[in-house]
Amino acid sequence: MKNSKFDVSKIIALRHELHQNPELSDNEFITAERIVNFLSHLKPHKLIRGIGGNGIACIFKGEEIGPSVLFRCDMDALPIDEENDFEHKSIIKGVSHKCGHDGHMAIMAGLADLFSKKRPKKGQVILLFQPSEENGKGALNILNDEKFKNLKLDYVFALHNLPGFPLGSIVLRKDTFASASKGMIIKLYGKTSHAAEPENGISPAIAMADIIKELDDIPNTKNIFSDLTLVTVVHAQLGEVAFGTSPGFAQIMATLRTFTNVDMQKITSESERLIKKIATANNLRVEISYTEEFPASTNNNELVALVEKAAQLCNANFQHAKQPFPWSEDFAHFTEKFPGVLFGLGSGIDCAQLHNPDYDFPDGIIESGVKMFSEIHTQIQKTQK
Repeated sequence: MKNSKFDVSKIIALRHELHQNPELSDNEFITAERIVNFLSHLKPHKLIRGIGGNGIACIFKGEEIGPSVLFRCDMDALPIDEENDFEHKSIIKGVSHKCGHDGHMAIMAGLADLFSKKRPKKGQVILLFQPSEENGKGALNILNDEKFKNLKLDYVFALHNLPGFPLGSIVLRKDTFASASKGMIIKLYGKTSHAAEPENGISPAIAMADIIKELDDIPNTKNIFSDLTLVTVVHAQLGEVAFGTSPGFAQIMATLRTFTNVDMQKITSESERLIKKIATANNLRVEISYTEEFPASTNNNELVALVEKAAQLCNANFQHAKQPFPWSEDFAHFTEKFPGVLFGLGSGIDCAQLHNPDYDFPDGIIESGVKMFSEIHTQIQKTQK
């Protein structure tokens, strides 16, 4: 597909429109309408709406039997006020595309434009616009959706823009690309009493302090874990704002993060063991639950080599990351089930960091992303006899 072209200016205009009108996880309704409106003019073989919520699958089929290749982008924005002051600034107060999902969608739209001009010769291409990545729900919802289960998949690919890396460069890594993480919610139940008579109640205050300290110390247990582990307490609440009442309830929220899924199991078990031990010692009832669970994004090494070759053929600078990235990506749910690769696309050395209020996806790397996905597909086709 090297000789095919797509209208870059049209794709940039779409990106700006998406950036101006961001929507949070599970609420990408208008975003989905904009994408469907764009894709419908390209006349794909099939356009499936409402997958896993607001997801969209745009399918182009070849005339010959061949591989089924999925390229995925994410759709949701973040609850962050935008500090930029350009024409395509977010018009939704408190919501903006600070992770670059508007740019990821633009790349996928450009790829759809390419495939509309030159259909795949063999197999099929599935361009997936996935909702709810930021809260960790989207990928699993799609994988569990009957509409998606009916689609045969051989390979899966996705990219994420990476500030701090040269514009348009490709960042690869064998095995784990991005970390596993999960949100842990700890609820401690004691007994309220008058603040003048704390001995008549059961306060979780001391247990709360001990749990926070113990959680913070867990990653230092070097003989347990094989690689980086991190526990970050993100929120804590004790009792109510009532100076006459000794507290009877506490809640602690922490993010557990590891480079490997095995270490995630270990840090989860160790955290629960310590929490229950402290709660029991303080005569407290404890409940532990989890949210926003992301497994580690693990790449297929043979396909990493294929993506590297694609980068070379695209004349893109590339590098291999020395260690996994500490953030998480729910594309990991796809690579758990299918051979695939998550790779990085440099968004500039001086680009604001992801989730910064002044971040904006650089339009200059849209074409790089489209070319990479296109070349990856070409290489996949060449591997099929």
